[in-house]
Amino acid sequence: MRAPDRPPIGEGVSLVAAIVVIFAIIDGALQVLLVHRSAAPERGRWALPGGRWDGTATLEQAATAKLVEETGAHDLYLEQLFTVSHLDATQPGVAVAYFALVEPARVCLRSSDEWVPAWHRVDALPELAFRNNALIAQAVARVRAKLDYTNIAYGLLPDAFTLRELQATYEAVLGTPLDRRNFRKRMLATGLIAATGEQRRDGAHRPALLYAFTTREPVFL
Repeated sequence: MRAPDRPPIGEGVSLVAAIVVIFAIIDGALQVLLVHRSAAPERGRWALPGGRWDGTATLEQAATAKLVEETGAHDLYLEQLFTVSHLDATQPGVAVAYFALVEPARVCLRSSDEWVPAWHRVDALPELAFRNNALIAQAVARVRAKLDYTNIAYGLLPDAFTLRELQATYEAVLGTPLDRRNFRKRMLATGLIAATGEQRRDGAHRPALLYAFTTREPVFL
């Protein structure tokens, strides 16, 4: 039941929506999850997953529910980005945007014949609905900046990984190659990762040491 002191959306208040920018590293590239809109407005165009906020839960809970609905994954990295107005020219309102980082092996995309979800490379996006291209660009900039002073990359990786995989993740997000020796030296010096004592063999290569983040909770350097 709606609280008596909270008027229904549209009765004295503007539309409020929660939007989630969901990133993953797939085929060596940073990709974002989009849904193909099956209804007006912007029918037939790709857009970020989201929905109208009805006030029965917090905005973060609404964003988390949308994340779980689209990916089937729980306990993922989720952070609020910003609040923006007038994304939909057909009606006034504000959208609260979040971004999430997921590891592809943990994802099972929602199966549907309508509002179909699909991954898209962030460097090859079509023109999206509701000015979503600009939102994604801002989200990419936020993630890139945070790589430099947090352990945020843990959201994109499995529990155990090689240094090669870690570097590939950073390169996919940053969109540029990194010097192998300098990268590994810096990452080990931060204390964000530690060797697990285990190894993995990939193909004919000699076994590679596996590493893990010392914590899978946000840490700032």
